[in-house]
Amino acid sequence: MEQREIKFNVTVFKKESELLKEDQELVAAAREAATRAYAKYSHFQVGAAILLANGKIITGNNQENSAYPSGLCAERTTAFYASATFPGVPFKKIAITAINPVHPLDYPATPCGACRQVLSEYEHKYGKPIEVILSGQKGEIWKIDSIESLLPLSFGAEALPE
Repeated sequence: MEQREIKFNVTVFKKESELLKEDQELVAAAREAATRAYAKYSHFQVGAAILLANGKIITGNNQENSAYPSGLCAERTTAFYASATFPGVPFKKIAITAINPVHPLDYPATPCGACRQVLSEYEHKYGKPIEVILSGQKGEIWKIDSIESLLPLSFGAEALPE
C-alpha cells in the first residue's frame, strides 16, 4: 500500500489593498455583480468576474428559480457567458464573492463542486491555469494558483471513450 497526500497553497491577503491592482478591479467587478444577483429564495447573492486573456472582464451572478435546482451559480453563469461571447479566449483569473444580508460573510466564499468541475473544463481546454480569488463581504481574501488546486483528481475528457 502507498499513501499519497495532495496539498495546495493559498495566498492570504488581510485586506483588499494588498492585492495587485488588476486583482482589486476583478474583485470589485465580482462584488458589483453580486448586487445584481437574483437570489429571491436563499438571499445569498454571489458574484463572479472572469478576466480573459484578451483583457476583457466578464461578470455574472447566481440566478435562482422557485423550481430548485433550475437556477444557476454565478461561476457557471459567468463562465458560460464568457465562453459564448469570446469563444477560444482563455480565462486568466476568476474572482468570486458573496453577499449574505442576514449574516455578513467575514470569510471567503468558495465555489460549489459543480462550478469547480465546469471551471476545470476550461482550465483543461486551454491548457493554462486559471487563478482564483475568493472573498467575502469583509475579512481575508484568498488567492489560489489554479482550479486544479480546488479540484484535484477532477473528471476529464480523457476518461471518456473516443
